[in-house]
Amino acid sequence: MTESPDPILAPVEYTAAPDLPRRARALMIQGTASDVGKSMVVAGLCRAFTRRGLVVRPFKAQNMSNNAAVASDSDLPPGPDGFAPPGEIGRAQAVQARACKVPPSIHMNPVLLKPQTDIGSQVVLRGRVLGNCPARFYHKMRHQLIPAVLDSFRRLAAEADLVLVEGAGSGAEIYLRDSDITNMRFAEAADLPVVILGDIDRGGLMAAIVGSYDLLSESDRSRVVGYLINKFRGDFSLFEPACKIMTERTGWPMLGVLRWFDKADRLPAEDSLALERPAETGGKGLKIAVPHLSRIANFDDLDPLAAEPGVSVVWVHPGHPIPADTDVVVLPGSKATRTDLAVLRRNGWDIDILAHVRHGGRVVGLCAGFQMLGTMVRDPDGIEGAPGETPGLGLLDIETVIGGAKRLVDLDVTDHVSGCRVTGYEMHMGVTSGPGLERPWLSFDHGNGPRPEGAVSADGRVMGSYVHGLFGSDSFRGHWLGQVGAQAAGLDFEARIEAALDALADHCEANLDLDALLALAR
Repeated sequence: MTESPDPILAPVEYTAAPDLPRRARALMIQGTASDVGKSMVVAGLCRAFTRRGLVVRPFKAQNMSNNAAVASDSDLPPGPDGFAPPGEIGRAQAVQARACKVPPSIHMNPVLLKPQTDIGSQVVLRGRVLGNCPARFYHKMRHQLIPAVLDSFRRLAAEADLVLVEGAGSGAEIYLRDSDITNMRFAEAADLPVVILGDIDRGGLMAAIVGSYDLLSESDRSRVVGYLINKFRGDFSLFEPACKIMTERTGWPMLGVLRWFDKADRLPAEDSLALERPAETGGKGLKIAVPHLSRIANFDDLDPLAAEPGVSVVWVHPGHPIPADTDVVVLPGSKATRTDLAVLRRNGWDIDILAHVRHGGRVVGLCAGFQMLGTMVRDPDGIEGAPGETPGLGLLDIETVIGGAKRLVDLDVTDHVSGCRVTGYEMHMGVTSGPGLERPWLSFDHGNGPRPEGAVSADGRVMGSYVHGLFGSDSFRGHWLGQVGAQAAGLDFEARIEAALDALADHCEANLDLDALLALAR
């Protein structure tokens, strides 16, 4: 991360659309805190209203997440091949786009912050990396992004019947109001009605709702058309007196109660907060251990494996060793490879992994995890932190230099090694080289002949690749599980996600008055 007071960022440039008539009504869902379920509620409403025949689009002005997805449209200039490279948005907005049955677009999440250190993030504007920025500087520059954010919103509002807008964190953080581009300041700029969403499962809901009212200005309060209660379990009649008190204190009506949705874990989580709760998922056969890195990225790569009945995925948190009975260690993606190599060593996970390999265990590295398996990771320009180099685990004869243009590629190819179809994407900075690449893990047909991808050790027990989403491809997942001594259950993972979105929409239909919510949109 750049530590100077004035980091060098690319100019805030974007392609503005001509004045477009606003066709869509819009409704904003703000939360009382992070992780109260905003992303999931918006996804459920997106699918529910789409099933009713409306053209629906999701929107989140700014997202902070290292769980990202490739969006095929772009503000970037065309490359040598004449095609503009794709952009990237938060994973949650990609899931919401899927709920709307449309491809993800950079306009659904025009500003994406990808944390690289405790005080700084990579800033992505409409798919284009502006640079790395300390939080203190970003707070000063956010107002420069508002025109691009509003332009993206207007584009969606011109093509849809309904735009469902997701806030970020809590909309009542009034000390951020002047630099806000995501919550009440954006609601004011776009003239949006606001629904406040609270999570009763975490406790303190009354204080969160009434406290939000007390903190908001009179003009911001007037935008709130009511509140929703999420994750309720039990007899609601016992909580009805609390709702009466909250409405009396705020004047905001209670718009509905969403009961606990038990299929939530079948949809990709927005950020790593979701990994703090469940320690283990899936079945009890093949045991896969995944170190919970400090800058973990695209961790939904593990969801398809966790969904297999014959697989147990265990997230290993700092301070805990990798279990001795682990069959496979998976090193996931990371936004800061060298930083997370240090995390591995600080927790003794490097020793655990090397012992695991000596005893015949297997290791898989995905993206940054692939880079960590090599002999060295160099970052001469300080792209991901302070300039320097860090030794890798030395399990593959490769090394990586962080730098160059970010590679963003959607994949739907045939792997000539396994003979399986592979769908997924690449999203990384860095160039990997070395003799280890002469033994590729995969080989893809891109129309110009096979292209080797990744590397595998001579004994076949250590392997890595830059491809995210590998295990979401059913045939490839089954092939790989067979290689490591397990058996796939014949799971159709994509159908599982679709079924979860439909179930979430059914849940919203059963628990909320969707006609009333649609009437509140304007």
